Amino acid sequence: MKSLIVPESYNYIGVFLTFACNLKCSYCINNFEQNTIKRKNVSGKDWVKGLNRIVSREDLPMTLQGGEPSLHPDFIYIINNLNPKLNIDILTNLQFDVDKLIREVDPDRIKRKAPYASIRVSFHPENMNLDGIIEKVLKMIKANFSIGIWAVMHPDYEKTIHDAQSKCKKLGIDFRTKEFLGECNGTLYGAYKYEGACDKKFKKKVKCKTTELLIDSEGSIFRCHFDLYAGENPIGHILDPHFQIEGIFRDCVNFGHCNPCDIKVKTNRFQEYGHTSCEIEFIEEN
Repeated sequence: MKSLIVPESYNYIGVFLTFACNLKCSYCINNFEQNTIKRKNVSGKDWVKGLNRIVSREDLPMTLQGGEPSLHPDFIYIINNLNPKLNIDILTNLQFDVDKLIREVDPDRIKRKAPYASIRVSFHPENMNLDGIIEKVLKMIKANFSIGIWAVMHPDYEKTIHDAQSKCKKLGIDFRTKEFLGECNGTLYGAYKYEGACDKKFKKKVKCKTTELLIDSEGSIFRCHFDLYAGENPIGHILDPHFQIEGIFRDCVNFGHCNPCDIKVKTNRFQEYGHTSCEIEFIEEN
């Protein structure tokens, strides 16, 4: 199969190893408009075969995520068999056996130059015990893994998150926060580039161009998070020998129901503020 060369304009590679999760957070962004996502998982061997086609850059890692990526039965196999030239990082809730990871994975395999940790632990106070997470994180830091904690600043948990951040900083743990996206108590939170894009009040035809390579648990490739989570309009598959990545505008009929991740004004992979994942062109209606 031909190599998949990531365009220079791309800022993110999201590999959703599985949509399964061992937490049930009420504000999960994966369920912004869709119900719980249930899809098959590509085998570890097929993930490795497909992902090793990708030609990226040193400063553009491949992010293994989900759901909860460690729930994929071949999680460690995938990490250890990806092309060493592919830098990887991980988004996880850390609800797994970290001793096994420490024993079987070289910490340098999940480490690259960036202004934030390579393993980013999502802290969800609704369902997680902070002390248990701290114990695991400190153990992994001692084993030389690049790891930190992030929390979504949900309006209902701001004090809990600030207290957790203060406790972690005293222990030398990098604890950062992310803006809450979506609706809470009748208010839509988040800074968005395009007005009305995720209000879910209308649908409008537009053209959009992504800066993200998004791959679901079945290996299908999508141009945005709305399509990814809905399982609609795949543009290719990692095992399709003829597929190539293109940085082009594509027709869309779902503007107004965009996922906040796609049109949020945020930081890029260098932590520089002002980036938006999708560029949208509006079509004049006759």
